[in-house]
Amino acid sequence: MNLSKTHLSKPAVINAANDIDAAVSRRQFIKYSSGLLAAMSAPAVLAHNHKAGNRNTMTNHASHAVGLQLYTLRDIMKVSVPATLKLVADVGYTEMEFAGYFSHSAKEIRHLLDENGLTAPSAHIMLDEFGTNLTQVLDNAQTVGHKYLVVPWLSEAQRGTGIAPYQTLADKLNKIGEACSKEGITLAYHNHDFEFEVRDGQTPLDVLITQTDPSLVAMELDLYWTVKAGKNPVDYFKQYPGRFKLWHVKDLAEDGSFADVGKGTINFKDIFAHGELAGIEHKFVERDHTTDRIATIEQGYKAVSALNRSI
Repeated sequence: MNLSKTHLSKPAVINAANDIDAAVSRRQFIKYSSGLLAAMSAPAVLAHNHKAGNRNTMTNHASHAVGLQLYTLRDIMKVSVPATLKLVADVGYTEMEFAGYFSHSAKEIRHLLDENGLTAPSAHIMLDEFGTNLTQVLDNAQTVGHKYLVVPWLSEAQRGTGIAPYQTLADKLNKIGEACSKEGITLAYHNHDFEFEVRDGQTPLDVLITQTDPSLVAMELDLYWTVKAGKNPVDYFKQYPGRFKLWHVKDLAEDGSFADVGKGTINFKDIFAHGELAGIEHKFVERDHTTDRIATIEQGYKAVSALNRSI
């Protein structure tokens, strides 16, 4: 059953929300469930009077917009994409990075974005999907308005052993990037910590950067995974200026786990100060696992907004 398109009674909505996160606070639960009910029972409310012009006036330029990687809210997205997009718009976010459309068509996603005054400059697409469904992936990107398509993850089988799999991957990314470029879209690659493990005397991320065409392949640097691997993002900006068009902004707790942005140990002030050197265009708040989704996205928006104002 597609909950996002089904009229539900208020108790049903409450039960669905409770199933998502039993730990959510009463204040946050009321805020979320109200938005969910409105989105399901009265779709017109979703627009909440955003005007098209807001898309360009909310921020001075793209690099100062505050974006959200929707993987952070994947459990809520499974229940209702319309309610989730309304929620993040109400928090203040203006840019989305998708990690799946959750049974919605690209046209439906674009309509929901427009109604909420949002854009989606980026989306995560698994590597295999580029090989099996490239035409549809590019068509969807054009419809939704994605300017970047990002390879988000490699399975252990795709990583293989030694440095050779990454050299092969670099060639593949160049070919996919060329196809994307013909449609006015840029391919990007998102790192975790395993790309920093030295193989045959080389670092996989460096191989992917140096062996891909800068005009065809950009990098989405995940700040958490980079720092967790013992690397300084600014050092990478200096070594490869202009390559890091996208960032995932998430924080590292003292014990190495995830933290809400601004509540952990990462020196975001220094990183943001080097944004121009990095080539930054879009910053997406993300937290892979959180027990309080709404608090996480609210804190992320607040912290990144303050960092943007400081530079």
